[in-house]
Amino acid sequence: MAARHALRLLSVLLIPLSLAGCQPEPTPPEQAVPQAQVQLITPAAHMLTSDLPGRIEPARTAEVRARVPGIVLERLFEEGADVKAGDVLFRIDPAPLEAAVAQARGAVARAEANVYQADNLVRRYGRLLETSTVSQHEYDNAVAAQKAAQAEKLSAEAALQTARLNLDYATVKAPIDGRIGRALVTEGALVGQGEATPMARIQQLDPIYADFTQSVDDLLRLRAAAADGRLELQEDGSARVQVTLGQQGYTLQGRLLFSDVTVDPSTSQVTLRAELPNPDMVLLPGMYVRVQTELGVEPSAVFVPQRSIRRGTDSIPKVLVVGTDNVVQEREVTLGVMRGSQWQVRSGLERGEQVIVDGVTGFQPGMTVEPVLVDQADSGIAE
Repeated sequence: MAARHALRLLSVLLIPLSLAGCQPEPTPPEQAVPQAQVQLITPAAHMLTSDLPGRIEPARTAEVRARVPGIVLERLFEEGADVKAGDVLFRIDPAPLEAAVAQARGAVARAEANVYQADNLVRRYGRLLETSTVSQHEYDNAVAAQKAAQAEKLSAEAALQTARLNLDYATVKAPIDGRIGRALVTEGALVGQGEATPMARIQQLDPIYADFTQSVDDLLRLRAAAADGRLELQEDGSARVQVTLGQQGYTLQGRLLFSDVTVDPSTSQVTLRAELPNPDMVLLPGMYVRVQTELGVEPSAVFVPQRSIRRGTDSIPKVLVVGTDNVVQEREVTLGVMRGSQWQVRSGLERGEQVIVDGVTGFQPGMTVEPVLVDQADSGIAE
């Protein structure tokens, strides 16, 4: 009886289990389509620029040197001051030079006396030659002596001019306008003994130059772009230049002067020079600056954020494009110049296409996504 009761109880307990096993499995929830932030490709005119390191160079430099020997008597300028061409900088002891001038004057006077005597002799011999009192040979000798005396006079006058120049060189003057550095000699120093002793240095700082280099490839690419119409140069043919100095971002505007015709074989670079106004004398020779040059306008430039560029093992730059069916495609592109955190895309993208600009590592070709258009300012491509 007890066994029958236990069997009935077991059957009651097994009924719910059997019913549970017959129920259908629940359907898994449908997976959501991932959203992808995309940028709409809209080519627009863009000013091409280059941002390169450069060094400041003076527009003109003059080494002030002693041109005559002597003792420096006085210095007549303040170190670091601005000087004008013709300002007196040093005075060298003029006494021996004045004596040389006096000696040269005496030589000129003696030569003039010899010329006077030779002229009189030629005139007298000329009259006597008509009466055959003197021979033709004697007359010819008198004429030769006259010419020799005239030549000696010319030499004496040249020596006097040289002596006067040397006396003038004893007053050392500034050859150009500019800022003069420290004095390289002091009062009492002996200068000009066998060589032109450096005495000071003057540098013209307004305007001033900024020298920088650019790769030949960049120049050739720009020329090719201008030739096929992708690059519009400015009307006057020159480019504006902006120089930035220091962490405070001090800037000056200038113009590009020229590009060197010689290529450095070790670096494949050409030298460029910019001219800048420097009225406040902020830019000084030797300073390191950043030079931004406007190279022309490209009428249809395309830029995408740097984070949207993918590179595989082949190092070929690629982007992910969302097609009309919302399927991700991988596209090879050709990159141009950098502008901040953006890459210029020279080829590979067409107007109206959608490029994934954020989280590109989370998407693969063939995926279906929901494109979400982002504002260009938000994607970091605003001008």
